[in-house]
Amino acid sequence: MGPRHASVGLGRTPNPGLAVCAGQRTRARRARAYMDVFTATPAQPTRPGPTPEPALDANHEGAPPMAADRAPASLSAKSPNHALAHGLTTQLMTTLSLPGAGLSPRPTRYLRPPPPSPSRAMSGPCVTCGAVLARAPTIDRRHTMYDPLVQSADVRSAHPSLQRCRPRRLAWLLALAGAVALPGLAQAASCAGVAEWDQAKIYRSGDTLQKGGVLYRANQDIWNAPPDHPAGAPYYTNLGACDGGGANQPPVVSLTSPANGATFSAGSTVNVTANASDPDGSVSKVEFFRDGSSLGVDTSAPYSANWANASAGSHTLRAVATDNNNATASTATITITVNAASGDTTAPSVPGGLAVGTRTANSIALSWSPSSDNTGGSGLAGYDVYRNGSLVGSPSSASYVDGGLTASTSYSYRVRARDNAGNASAQGTAVTASTLAGDGGTTGKRVIGYFTQWGIYGRNYRVKNIDSSGSAARLTHINYAFGNVRNNRCEVGVTQASDPNTGVGGDAFADYTKAFGAGESVSGSADTWDQPLRGNWNQLKQLKAKYPGMKVLISLGGWTWSRGFSSAAQPANRQAFVASCIDAYIKGNLPVTDGAGGPGAALGVFDGIDIDWEYPVACGIACGTPEDNANFTALMAEFRRQLDAVRPGLLLTVAVGAGIDKIRVTDPAAYHPYLDYINVMTYDFHGAWDAKTNHQSALFDSPSDPSTGDQKLYNSNDAIEAFISRGVPAAKLNLGIGYYGRGWTGVANANNGLYQSATGAAPGTYEAGIEDWKVLKNLAWPGYTDNTAGATWIYNGSTLWSFDTPANITRKMGYVKTQGLGGAFVWEFSGDDAQGTLTKAVSDGLK
Repeated sequence: MGPRHASVGLGRTPNPGLAVCAGQRTRARRARAYMDVFTATPAQPTRPGPTPEPALDANHEGAPPMAADRAPASLSAKSPNHALAHGLTTQLMTTLSLPGAGLSPRPTRYLRPPPPSPSRAMSGPCVTCGAVLARAPTIDRRHTMYDPLVQSADVRSAHPSLQRCRPRRLAWLLALAGAVALPGLAQAASCAGVAEWDQAKIYRSGDTLQKGGVLYRANQDIWNAPPDHPAGAPYYTNLGACDGGGANQPPVVSLTSPANGATFSAGSTVNVTANASDPDGSVSKVEFFRDGSSLGVDTSAPYSANWANASAGSHTLRAVATDNNNATASTATITITVNAASGDTTAPSVPGGLAVGTRTANSIALSWSPSSDNTGGSGLAGYDVYRNGSLVGSPSSASYVDGGLTASTSYSYRVRARDNAGNASAQGTAVTASTLAGDGGTTGKRVIGYFTQWGIYGRNYRVKNIDSSGSAARLTHINYAFGNVRNNRCEVGVTQASDPNTGVGGDAFADYTKAFGAGESVSGSADTWDQPLRGNWNQLKQLKAKYPGMKVLISLGGWTWSRGFSSAAQPANRQAFVASCIDAYIKGNLPVTDGAGGPGAALGVFDGIDIDWEYPVACGIACGTPEDNANFTALMAEFRRQLDAVRPGLLLTVAVGAGIDKIRVTDPAAYHPYLDYINVMTYDFHGAWDAKTNHQSALFDSPSDPSTGDQKLYNSNDAIEAFISRGVPAAKLNLGIGYYGRGWTGVANANNGLYQSATGAAPGTYEAGIEDWKVLKNLAWPGYTDNTAGATWIYNGSTLWSFDTPANITRKMGYVKTQGLGGAFVWEFSGDDAQGTLTKAVSDGLK
């Protein structure tokens, strides 16, 4: 998501579907940098004034550079001896309960100093040095967040409260630390049956765990703090190296029946059995899966599960065993065939109990009692949901969320059941439900905007600016960009520079630990040091309180953080991945860091999840696989299942590429029933990666466009038509608007610069080739409109910028209304001016 050519898959070559995989995207990068700059003072409001935004790095996209030549000398050299000394010092202070240890009564990750007094905010006695060393409160977080260890003399020079700390006192502490802590390092301990440290687990006082071949015991409740890191060491007791018992070994499991390739008759019961054992413990459970969905769990041998009333078709089966230390092992996947019963002419029972669940301005949740098929029949295949007499969805389970609706509108629903032989029941009793008013009932269209995690740094754009600009009053939804997908889970609580080459990265500081001052806050009240929720997420929660009809979604992935989707969506990982996302973002269970977070800390911030996988099957920052197609659909189904299990009405949406090369390799007809709506990224069609200038966000195609192949279809209308022709209701589609322009320089002076050769990317504030609209609007250059393409640009004789003006946005909103689309979304707020001019054009244009 966001301004980059990724939405249509453009590379540096004329063919956008090729040459965009690993190592070949050397110039084209997202214009919105992840984490422009890190600054923080966790125990007080952040210092006034914007932090200069760094130039974008080609590999890190503006992430804080950590090279020695760009870091203060005091932070460029660290020795192993210093690291050990620091860890032992802070551990000793905790053990002896010295003043200033700053221990938190709830699970925490880092030592933190006591709250500052009003008169001397950042001073403190020398005895607090050991605690402050772990996270000096006024040292630039750009560096300390990645490595809390700093040279003691350097820290003292950077922080007044440490200047009174004397090396002799530190040496005394280290000597005593060695006497107390070092013997424990030589001890041997039995690690048999002790689980490895789990970042997501809350350890209670007295719990044992192992990490790196060493046994530890938790001294207090602690979450997300590694015991072998100096910042986490004070919270554990080192019980010694493992004595050879070794790390926990996973269980062993195999399917015993049915055999691979077995056949059954539709309607029969398939008994699935498995053998499971554990070499160094016991098996706690075996879970059986059919086509990636759970058949059931058995906690004692012999392990089995039954699939009753099997439906016709080809199906996969597998089993997963879990041992007493939560280690898992999976069987190989087998395939069975269920043949349709011959002569089945009996329809399933009529669905009953149709009921209305959660309603929003754009969606209505439905549920009903499951139907049954006749004995010996072909088996129940699913259901058909009808809205006002028209088929709108065909779910396989007895629930459905109908999205893309108009606010303040009444709808009638009926449901019928189908079996695998094609027999359909009569439609059940109808129910009527109305959507909520939404944005005051003024348009009935969605107005969605992306707020970027990193915008609070160099761009100096906060959640409060959405309100003060007047934009908040015009919005129906806000998407928060982004959450990382890594190691088959939603990764939260991490503060680390983003690396597009690996997918590593996170900014828990911006998300939920940064303290905003009163003048920066939506509510007008400053955050306190001990709030469990601070940062952008708390500000979004305040904005929702001010505008009760507004919904906020977490957007997962984006250009840099989509690497993990392909693995996470695989059958073996899918359920656990989705569960981790829901646990963090919907249930609000956050790792504790800098005194913020904890169970339920973010509850109520997010009303749903937006999936921005760039891209299934095709190439984004990395290339997908053919299996991504089916896995993408299955992932949407799993998200819908688990979201509905928490609370019907939670939103599930996707952001998708607008290039036909991205659309044709997935199956919108299959995945859209699980979604409330689809954001089509109808921008970044062209940019400085192209040798010739072109429209970056054309509404229609133009016969004058010299593009060939798939690029001939790079325009908004062709993208929308591609989805509609594949069965997606128009009301589920939102048109994308970019609050920025794409630019070229060295442009030949002909045809007002359009479709002309260029020498390179035009200079930009944050990155060459891209500029915010709020900057471009002030350039006194001649402007031009291509009425055929529905696009605008400016050109000064050598440099050309292509972008949407307020007038062109109004035209596009007319297209949204004419085509019956659900609304529009924008990337992203900080490109607009302080008056919210572009958001006003979107909102007013939809009226």
